[in-house]
Amino acid sequence: MNHFHYKDDDLYCEDVPLARIAEEVGTPAYVYSHATLSRHLRVFQDALAGLDALVCFSVKASSNLALLRLLFSGGAGADIVSGGELHRVLAAGCDPQKIVFSGVGKTAPEMRRALEAGILAFNVESEGELDLLSRVARELGRRAPTSIRVNPDVDPETHPYIATGLRESKFGIPASEARALYQKAAALPGIDVVGLDCHIGSQLTNTAPFRDAIEKLVTLVRDLERDGIELEHLDIGGGLGIPYGRDEEAPPPTPGEYGEAIKRALGPLASKRIICEPGRVIAGNAGVLLSTVLYRKRAQSKEFVVVDAAMNDLLRPALYEAFHPVWPLRRRGGERIRADVVGPVCETGDFLAREREISPLETGDRMAVGAAGAYGFSMASNYNSRPKPAEILVKGPRYAVVRHRESLADLTRGEAIPDFLGDAD
Repeated sequence: MNHFHYKDDDLYCEDVPLARIAEEVGTPAYVYSHATLSRHLRVFQDALAGLDALVCFSVKASSNLALLRLLFSGGAGADIVSGGELHRVLAAGCDPQKIVFSGVGKTAPEMRRALEAGILAFNVESEGELDLLSRVARELGRRAPTSIRVNPDVDPETHPYIATGLRESKFGIPASEARALYQKAAALPGIDVVGLDCHIGSQLTNTAPFRDAIEKLVTLVRDLERDGIELEHLDIGGGLGIPYGRDEEAPPPTPGEYGEAIKRALGPLASKRIICEPGRVIAGNAGVLLSTVLYRKRAQSKEFVVVDAAMNDLLRPALYEAFHPVWPLRRRGGERIRADVVGPVCETGDFLAREREISPLETGDRMAVGAAGAYGFSMASNYNSRPKPAEILVKGPRYAVVRHRESLADLTRGEAIPDFLGDAD
């Protein structure tokens, strides 16, 4: 459920007409619903009732400080993958004891900062990383709380770019090698083994891959117990999908269905602390990207709607051929058109929708790209020297700009022309 809806023929976010935001703030712009974010977090937390569960929001999905503060105020922790994300979550007020640090390429300075902050756990993804983490921790006179990310070789049945639990993936330790690495970790002077981590992919549309992965983890945990290694928590990752509005697709599991599947698969381990790392399922349908139509263009038999948002603003369609719904901010009658919705970037892959039946849109009309709250702004870039869009948070009848649109001066901030290049003429 989300709080984007039509009143009469105008599209609203909660109690604010999106046309008003487009007029006052301009486009392109991301708009997020406070009520939707709060509700999605609460529903996910409720789905894990009966477990000692911590929901760590996957910060890479959506990292604006205001959105993070909202989620942390609701009891969420953070799953981070960089020192920059650590900086963000601490600035947004996250309890360090609710932060898990994932990612295959952590650097020594990032490890040091996370240890100084006192995070809950590092999710280690290689033997080399384990050795470096132990060394950094010893230099600080500390022991690093550590989980090892295990790759269970389970097919998540999702797009190959977002499948992370297969044997050919760069992520994690193969399950066949994990037991030996845990034994090494337990003997390292700078390591305190606290948990086991697993994340198999994103936008999963059924519960079977989750169940299969957890069943493999249960076996490994039992083996580790026989080795004298007792784990405090089990981090089962994230990845639950959301509906993107394709009528032909079966809807993904609800958080309630996911929760029940997880509880059954955990079996005797359900008494341990469980960490989940949802991102898309919390933020995806809580945001839209507003855009303005620049031109209608016909090329032989093909129709294009050229808009001011582009692949640098929302990369998912170009990167994954991802489907996002397209809604006019004001509905009106008329025969629907079949068109590609494209942006100004000089790439054939710059599209937001392809061969889509949409309401007729003319120059100056405003539209919203739905389900854009996850991996939207967080993947945005300045490609073609385009300023990044504004971000807006709506709560009831009010809205606030939570990130101002970049200026042209922002594009060259930090750059310099050295003296040895001489004068421009």
